[in-house]
Amino acid sequence: MLPNELLNLPARRVSVEPGGVVLRRTVMGDAVVHVESGRIALGLMDGEGLTHLLGTVVGPFWLEATAAILGRPSLVDAVAETPVVLRRLPLLDFAAWMNSLPESAQVVLRDVATAHWQQAELAVSRLAKDAEARCAEWLLRHAQTSAQGAVAVMLQQRKRLIAAQLGIAPETLSRVLRHLRERSLISGSGRVVNLVDPIGLRSLAGV
Repeated sequence: MLPNELLNLPARRVSVEPGGVVLRRTVMGDAVVHVESGRIALGLMDGEGLTHLLGTVVGPFWLEATAAILGRPSLVDAVAETPVVLRRLPLLDFAAWMNSLPESAQVVLRDVATAHWQQAELAVSRLAKDAEARCAEWLLRHAQTSAQGAVAVMLQQRKRLIAAQLGIAPETLSRVLRHLRERSLISGSGRVVNLVDPIGLRSLAGV
């Protein structure tokens, strides 16, 4: 996604031994990371190691460039599988480079980064959360608040399409919604789902 001209900017070269943590999920970094050589595993850490593996990348490769473009923390944990050589470009220098681009180029970069972020966020959510947590997070993300303060979601898509987004079967989605109603977290049926207990849903979703 990022051009090679960025490699001409001043960046600190760092060596990482196997098992070394390169990126921490949800932690805002201070640099954009370019992997010059070596292999890095991406996933979710539990304790000191990766317990959920999303995949691996091999240098040369820009690592989590999407997060840098959008000014967000990493979506995943990254751990060196082999000896790795990195170049760390300070975020301030990266931001200055972004701002030097034509407005149209900035818009394209951010649009592509946003689409990639949404796909990656869904993959991480599927990996890290069970069906109820995914469903709760989806409801919270699509909720709207009325003038009277009621919080609800209009189901504008068929349930099978929503289930596909969540990576679960339609029958599982129906069962999860029933459980959420039984726990008084949501109410209603048909096309309108009322979020009776948004705080409880956030706790369930882990957000």
